[in-house]
Amino acid sequence: MGNTINHSGVVERTDGHSVYVKVVPQTSCTGCQARSMCISSGGDEQIIEISDDSGEFHVNEPVILSGESSMGMQAVWLAFIIPLILVVATIIITTHLQWKESTSALTGLSLLVPYYAVIYLLRDKLKKKFVFTIKKINQ
Repeated sequence: MGNTINHSGVVERTDGHSVYVKVVPQTSCTGCQARSMCISSGGDEQIIEISDDSGEFHVNEPVILSGESSMGMQAVWLAFIIPLILVVATIIITTHLQWKESTSALTGLSLLVPYYAVIYLLRDKLKKKFVFTIKKINQ
């Protein structure tokens, strides 16, 4: 198995098919290279939904979430790098076509709306790709 990233959290709630875990911000994240892109380094608590039908997790139970480190890089590509390339390429192409700078910039930025709309529409498919596993903390 590849490199994994682990985060501690507390079960916030459960329903029949999912466990919702509140990720606890960690001070040890300060030395991590991925801290600027990580969900738990922002200082705000995040709620992560994990598919689980086992029924073995209970509210306020401490758990560990694990995910492949490659998921983080894929998320960075989808959320930041591809949109940046899309905007810059659009501005370069439209400027080369001798559009006004303001029109080129607005066109580049306006392409982000359909891009993120597609990402939103594909959220269920992406949930299957970005999978966290949940483990109980042995006390």
